Formats: sequence, structure tokens, C-alpha cells
Amino acid sequence: MQKCHLAVDIGASGGRVIAGYLASGELILKEVHRFENKMTTKNGHLSWDIDQLFEQIKTGIKKSVEKNCQPVSLGIDTWAVDFVLLNKEKERITEAVAYRDHRTDGVMEEVFNIVPKKELYKETGIQFQPFNTIYQLYALKKESPEILKDAAHFLMIPDYLHYLLTDKITNEYTNATTTQLLNAKGKTWNTSFIEKLGISQRIFSEPKKPLQAIGKIKDELKVELGVDFEVVLPGTHDTASAVVSVPSNDTIFISSGTWSLIGVEHQEPISTERAFLYNFTNEGGVNHNFRFLKNIMGLWMIQEVKRAFNHQYDYPDFTNLAYENADFPSIVNVNEERFLSPDNMLTVIQDFCRETKQIIPEMPGEFAACIFNSLAVSYNEAVGQIEELTGKEFESIHIIGGGSKNNYLNERLADISGKTIYTGPTEATAIGNLIAQMVATNEIESIEKSKEIINQSFHIQKFSSGGE
Repeated sequence: MQKCHLAVDIGASGGRVIAGYLASGELILKEVHRFENKMTTKNGHLSWDIDQLFEQIKTGIKKSVEKNCQPVSLGIDTWAVDFVLLNKEKERITEAVAYRDHRTDGVMEEVFNIVPKKELYKETGIQFQPFNTIYQLYALKKESPEILKDAAHFLMIPDYLHYLLTDKITNEYTNATTTQLLNAKGKTWNTSFIEKLGISQRIFSEPKKPLQAIGKIKDELKVELGVDFEVVLPGTHDTASAVVSVPSNDTIFISSGTWSLIGVEHQEPISTERAFLYNFTNEGGVNHNFRFLKNIMGLWMIQEVKRAFNHQYDYPDFTNLAYENADFPSIVNVNEERFLSPDNMLTVIQDFCRETKQIIPEMPGEFAACIFNSLAVSYNEAVGQIEELTGKEFESIHIIGGGSKNNYLNERLADISGKTIYTGPTEATAIGNLIAQMVATNEIESIEKSKEIINQSFHIQKFSSGGE
């Protein structure tokens, strides 16, 4: 039986359990289980079925053993900002409400009346998104103050899943930074802000750095699963894990999926007035650094267009259709809030084009070209801002994640930016998760050493301006 590490990587539309191990200096990946994830309405709020996600993780562990992969460790990463609360008996007392739920509508402005916006940014370095955890917690306090009164433990989604495996309460650092409640420089909870918002400080645990084990799985799970292993903290925020897999440090990265996260790794947070105006964020990195980046709406828009066309087209179809409609001229501002959670993505794209007196897309290929061209424009604008804020010019952009397979978008960005575009690996998040486990268990010396392994293990594609 092959000894391996298991990366559990859960996104907004699905999750995977990926086994990984080293062989002759290369990282070998083996997908052992894939499952669906989606939001459903519970008690009037869009929520994740957290219990079902845990059942799927257990299924993945069992399947890995069936496929002759003996796990020595496991780590879980998911999206950011969402959480659950437990009472003092460690029973869950909230649903895992999703960030696209409308409970935070208008809440940001209310919080700014309590904690001034500029002060919030200066201390946390985190960009303003209406769904950040700070606004979710304040919305919950307004709606159900009794729940926050009963709460004893705050756990983000991967923290809770790790807890179900081990009975250990942790707040992993990289994900905790996305709450907008952590001091960027001190890397501890901002108790002043928490107190001003009327939330108890006792529910937060001291942030725990990744690259360390938190314990073995519970005895009853050893029996149920027929296996025993350590649970290791990767970067539990999926972007933190994904960035570990970027093969070079000296590049702008884009983690491309439902969201596009564009930025650079930096040793210190950048929370200047200009960074505030451009709405950049300073999220905690796995390697004791910061991911200085910006959230861009990403391929969520094409996912919703696909749904609006009743899934008649798959993603490669939309890429091909974009090539056929490459000269479609209309550009939308992908970062407008109207694109975050619309009832119909087609309608809001058409409304934007109508309001801005541009050609209105009607056909699937026109929507695809409009979205991909708009993303390329938005990426390029962010590139200029990154170079201004860091005082450094970058020669390349490296795109990782599933969205890196979209060659139309890669070519458009090369043409618009004039920079060399590198793409891959596509399984970036799972790779970063696995690398963190291997560093924690001393199979790999360091995150820096892992770059060599990534370069020789995965195919990296290159795109230049004008197709050179």
C-alpha cells in the first residue's frame, strides 16, 4: 500500500479528495473522490450543507484506502470568510451561512459608524467586501443576539471540519486574516474592534500557524474509517494553499477559479492610503508572509451564464465561442456588486451594457467574449496598481488553478498587458495543501524547496503578446 497525504479541497461548487506522494523527486497526484457542493436555503438564509461535506470527506478517506493509498496525514482547505459557532458543550448552534446570502446587505456601512473605515483598513489591511466575516457576525448579532450570547467557539468552515475529525478547536491563521478582525502586523485578533462591535472576545482562539499537526483523528473515526493519521494545518484558505504552488516568487500571480485573486507575495503588509483606495488586501500567507492581492469577480460570471443557458454548453464550449466572437467590443466592470449574486447573470450584463451605451450581448459566444475580455481588462488594471503600490515592475504573470486552462483569456491578457503569461498547475490548491503537509511532516525541507519539485512535476505553459 502506498503511503500518501490527503488534500481535501472544497470550493463553492464542489470538492475533491486528492492523494499525493513523492516518487523520484516528483509530486504524484491521484484523485480519489469528487463530490458536489452547493448552497441551499435553510431558515431563510443561503447556507452550505456542512454535515454532508463532512460525510463526503469520510467517503474520500475510505476510498483512498480502497485504492491502496494509506494516508499518513490530511489537511482541509475551503473558501474564506464563512463560519459556524459552537456553544460551551461544543455543539453547533448556527448553520454554515454562505457569503452570497443577503443578510449582510447594507451592514458594511453600519459597521463603519462603529469602526471607521480607514482605521479598519489600517489595522487589518483587508479589502472591503460586503460578505467579510466581520459584517456577517454583526448581521448575526442584529438578527439573533441570543445565538452570539450562547456562543463559546468561532470556527471557520475548515476549522470546523478539522474539529469534527480531531475534537481540537483551532482558528488557522491564513483563513482568520480574511475575517477583517485580525491585526495584520501583530497577527492576533483585534480585541478593540471585536469589543466595539459588541461581540465576545472569548469565542476566538489564538490564531494557529499552518505547517503543523493539530492531532490524530478521534478514536471512533479510527474504527469507522479503518485508518489512523495526523490532521495537519495547510493554508486552510484555498488561495493561501494555491499560492504555495506558484513555481516562482518573482511574479504576479492569479489564482483563477470562481474568484480571480491577483497579487504578489510580500514580506510586510501594505496598508497605505493608496492601497486603501485601490481596495487591496493583505491576507496571511503559509510561508509567514502576506498575499498582497485583489479579489476580482472571476469565472463565477461564466458559471452563472452556463446556468442561465440551462447547461447546454460546457466550459470549453464557451472558450471556443469566445474565439468566434473575439471582436465583440462591450466591456463590463466585473467588480460591480450587481454581479455578485444576481437572479440572472445574462440580464445584469445586458443592463450594464445598455446603461453604458455599448452593444448588448444576446448569443452565448457574445456573453463569453464579453466576460473574458472584461476579466482581462480588470486583471491588467490590477497589474498596474500592484506595480505602483509595490514600486516594482514585473515581467510575468503566472496563472494557476482551473481557470488557467482558458487559453482565450490567457492570450487576451498577454496581448493587453504585454507581459509573458505562464499557466499551471491547474490543481494548484490541492498541490499547495499537500506541500504544506509534506513540510509539516519533514518530507520536504521548506516551502522554498518545494518550488523545484513543482517545476519538475507539472507542465507549465507560456503565452506571449501577439502569440509569439
